[in-house]
Amino acid sequence: MLKKDIKVPNIGEFSDVEVVEVLVKKGQDIKINDPLITIESDKSSVEIPSTENGNISLVNVKVGDKVSEGDKILEIETINNLAEKNETEFAKQKISIDSKKEKNFTLNEITNNQNLTTENFTLKSSASPKVRKFARELGVDIFQVKGSERKGRVTERDIKLFVSSKSDKIVKNQSQNPEQIKQEFSHSEFGNVEVKDIPRIKRLSSKYLINSWTNIPHVTNHDEADITELEEFRNSLSDIYTGEKKKITPLAFIVKALTASLKKFPNFNSSIDQIDDGKMTLKKYYHIGIAVDTPHGLMVPKLRNADNKNISLISIELKKLSEKCKNLKIEKKELFGGSMTITSLGGIGGSFFTPIINYPEVAILGIGKSEKKQILIDGKFITRTMLPLSLSYDHRIIDGAEAARFNNDLKENLGKNFAYKLAV
Repeated sequence: MLKKDIKVPNIGEFSDVEVVEVLVKKGQDIKINDPLITIESDKSSVEIPSTENGNISLVNVKVGDKVSEGDKILEIETINNLAEKNETEFAKQKISIDSKKEKNFTLNEITNNQNLTTENFTLKSSASPKVRKFARELGVDIFQVKGSERKGRVTERDIKLFVSSKSDKIVKNQSQNPEQIKQEFSHSEFGNVEVKDIPRIKRLSSKYLINSWTNIPHVTNHDEADITELEEFRNSLSDIYTGEKKKITPLAFIVKALTASLKKFPNFNSSIDQIDDGKMTLKKYYHIGIAVDTPHGLMVPKLRNADNKNISLISIELKKLSEKCKNLKIEKKELFGGSMTITSLGGIGGSFFTPIINYPEVAILGIGKSEKKQILIDGKFITRTMLPLSLSYDHRIIDGAEAARFNNDLKENLGKNFAYKLAV
């Protein structure tokens, strides 16, 4: 066998064109005209095909690399010795990826131009640059999508249908390296700017947020809990020895109420990180995550074994966890292994929102700012203190009816018939 380098062909006057897809891997057998890589300019996307039959012994490029004419794409062990003939045919094709030049082709023109196909070289294209970018933004391998248009051309609708039918098997490129739209002009061209480093905590948490939002089908149930009696009870608490008023936050009661609901609805205290195997993990512990707003970014420590602690102890531990996070004294292990998370905006303001689930948990409870409202009870309007609840859940394991029942149970736990029991 003869070893042969396959290089980037003549791509016009341009250099440093970005590789947006690598379509082959080491050890793979390829044939003449099999697509190897996809390169892209601002407005066009072109596949570079093989000029040889053989087995790939080395792949020399990766996604994100910049290539120019003559750069080595890969090395193969050829099955025949047609190198010179194929190279001659290949050299006849002048590919340009600047749609603004007179002799250049956009991707659409390349697809429709039958004269660009010769005996040993076919320029293949299955979708427009816009559709390719749409696929990458969703983390979809466009070559797995069956095109509905002529000659198998892929449309945005094809990609949406593919995502819908293969939602559990979408490639995870989006969560690891999400594509971002690059600005054509710099911000400074429009006025004064300041460039700052993103806080480390926010940088670290970003990949987890992207992973959760990309891979978990979120649904949010909004409701309100009547906490009138709970607030009256909380404000009446005092130290039995000193008689001083106890400063216990509403969050401590919410933690206790949530724990009681988790015991009744075990699916909410689960993880489905083995969904491909059809398995779910039901947790027998009750570690409640608490979203803490710090100058460094949002952190979510876990309050361990909330089911075994009374309101006073929960309130004390919540304060300690908050201080640890704000002073960056929290241990990494304390940020993992939760049952379900509570994120509260009550101290800031606002009512309903859509909290993102803290993977691998399957639900998160968002708390808004309580306010007094006129509620119709037994034909009369009565002033009550209402607490906004925003329950986001993973629709793969929890359906809407179960979420509504969970919220109803949680509201009951926060209501007048349960407030005193929560304090025990």
